[in-house]
Amino acid sequence: MILFPSAKINLGLNILFKRPDAYHEIDSVMIPVPLFDVLEILPSEDFVFRQTGLTIEGDQSDNLCVKAYELLRDKFDVPPVFIHLRKEIPMGAGLGGGSADAAFVLKGLNDLFALNCSIPELEKFAATLGSDCPFFIRNEAQVAQGRGEVLAPCSVDLKGYFLKIVNPGIHVGTKEAYSGVSFDESGRSVKEIVEGPVDQWKGILKNDFEKSVFLLHPVLSGIKAELYLEGAIYASMSGSGSTMFGIYENKPELTFEDRGYMEKILTF
Repeated sequence: MILFPSAKINLGLNILFKRPDAYHEIDSVMIPVPLFDVLEILPSEDFVFRQTGLTIEGDQSDNLCVKAYELLRDKFDVPPVFIHLRKEIPMGAGLGGGSADAAFVLKGLNDLFALNCSIPELEKFAATLGSDCPFFIRNEAQVAQGRGEVLAPCSVDLKGYFLKIVNPGIHVGTKEAYSGVSFDESGRSVKEIVEGPVDQWKGILKNDFEKSVFLLHPVLSGIKAELYLEGAIYASMSGSGSTMFGIYENKPELTFEDRGYMEKILTF
């Protein structure tokens, strides 16, 4: 079985308040984008996890793919498998690649071994692995609230637009990103904004992480400014960074590759 976990971007991200459980209450809309990792899952005599592509630091036993397998193994007595993850989505980039990988392992094992888990059941399992993981079970445009695991449909339509994503290779940790945020519950909901015209998003659809992360990494605010200068009708940071993206009516050109940045031009 070969699967293609996709990245996501956040259209707006309001950080409303810090909850008693130490998580933060958020309001965002997440949409999948056509940038993929590659995931192979095969029955095996022993459990094996192999990772290639972009280097993931740390012990492989801590990888969310391994944790997703262990979760279903413990609940359903799933037999051993061989998992090969080819990593193409940058880490610490606000694109949700690790969360997508874990969610697709859950979905893949569910199909491979006919576990008959429903989508809501898979979402509950995914929520125990990480806040972004449940989004990738349905992998469609959704409002994300709570700590990111409370999901609802969103009718945002970007068909026909172009997307440029730029990642300068800066790793932004979640703790680092949250360290300087300020809270504001007074604004409009993200859903209300993104279901309106795209050309009206600029100036009202915001990512609350930008203020603190841009102070730590000024190059990111520079990238955002350049995206607007070259014709983006909306530009923002995704998640807690460091990926920046621009939405365009006309296909943009590659302008950041000569700086060694990852740069992709995609269509919705």
